[in-house]
Amino acid sequence: MTELSGGPSLPQERRVITAIPGPKSQELLARKNAAVAGGVGSVLPVFTVRAGGGVIEDVDGNSLIDFGSGIAVTSVGSSAEAVVRRASAQLADFTHTCFMVTPYEGYVEVCEELARLTPGDHAKKSALFNSGAEAVENAVKIARSYTKRQAVVVFDHGYHGRTNLTMALTAKNMPYKHGFGPFAPEVYRVPLAYPYRWLTGPENCAEEAAAQAIDMISKQIGAENVAAIIIEPILGEGGFIEPAKGFLPRIAEFAKTNGIVFVADEIQSGFCRTGQWFACEDEGIVPDLITTAKGIAGGLPLAAVTGRAEIMDAAHSGGLGGTYGGNPVACAAALGAIETMRELDLNAKAKRIEEVMKGRLAAMQEKYDIIGDLRGRGAMIAIELVKSGTKDPNPEATAAVAKACHSAGLLVLTCGTYGNVLRFLPPLVIGEDLLNEGLDVLESAFAEL
Repeated sequence: MTELSGGPSLPQERRVITAIPGPKSQELLARKNAAVAGGVGSVLPVFTVRAGGGVIEDVDGNSLIDFGSGIAVTSVGSSAEAVVRRASAQLADFTHTCFMVTPYEGYVEVCEELARLTPGDHAKKSALFNSGAEAVENAVKIARSYTKRQAVVVFDHGYHGRTNLTMALTAKNMPYKHGFGPFAPEVYRVPLAYPYRWLTGPENCAEEAAAQAIDMISKQIGAENVAAIIIEPILGEGGFIEPAKGFLPRIAEFAKTNGIVFVADEIQSGFCRTGQWFACEDEGIVPDLITTAKGIAGGLPLAAVTGRAEIMDAAHSGGLGGTYGGNPVACAAALGAIETMRELDLNAKAKRIEEVMKGRLAAMQEKYDIIGDLRGRGAMIAIELVKSGTKDPNPEATAAVAKACHSAGLLVLTCGTYGNVLRFLPPLVIGEDLLNEGLDVLESAFAEL
């Protein structure tokens, strides 16, 4: 009998044949609890054996619809053909030399692609790393080296990583920061234009939030002391918040006027996720530096800082790097992922996912008043749950809906500063029938509340 493989050949169906998690997953969970540090949690402890397209298959034979993509990583689908083909060929040639010791073409090719794909027609260069947090941390190093300044400005609800510096940049305490301080200094947080929760209404949000942020930077920090302003064009862990239109251009212009490096953190929103190569393109933002990871390499660990050549070259030789940064197998996978994005026009696929999801979710919002807000772009969509008749966060209902979805074979993720946001990140290659079936499961979960 031929053993099933994952990737695009995996049957695209929801199949629930045991409780979720099933007995084999429960056995593995016991082993995990005995061997893996307790601080490493899992959203849904079903142990994966195969994944591809829009599904994940577990050790018990259940097949779950995937609305998570490994947190926006497997946008091209798990084990996409071009990713596997290119990474396998590279594996057969060599697995590592360290680019800082003896370089190789794949690293250069990825940097060339990033120069082509990222916003702006200026000369660009890149440096490759392993994770989003590493990319953000190195963006700060580069900005400080270029400006000879120290202060870094970030925003309410932002998330930028789990290293010491990026914990300082991240807004939310639990679970990301609690008990892990002290944190890196010279980090300052200012208001974000959060339309749903802006006290004077969404119509005033962009102008008032920008004015407040700029006033705080000018008076409390001094613009002349700021090396970098870092923002996610669509916030990820903070709740898939789309800053009110006009806010990002105001902040970017302020940065430009004051010689501050404007950094777009596109780690979760980049690579076709929002229906454009990068979310900052929606308002024509051309960042000085852009950080990427997650969707860049089809599931292999790779991250990048890409930016204006004169800024990227500010760091001295040997000042940037890392043993595994730009690993040749991960670079090959990235080239395969980008090939897939182009060939399948995944920007168009993301826009179609948005059309389907927003239509269905808007109908649910009409029916269930605990859905306070529906937002996002492309295949980065969220609903914020509140208590009936108010805007008070409802994390209890959020957890209950997620649990019901998981039991029925739909993987969904939660997020948000208040723990009350359901976020949807399906692979961009998911079939429309499967997408709608997942939304049926979600609607049933609301009906059960």
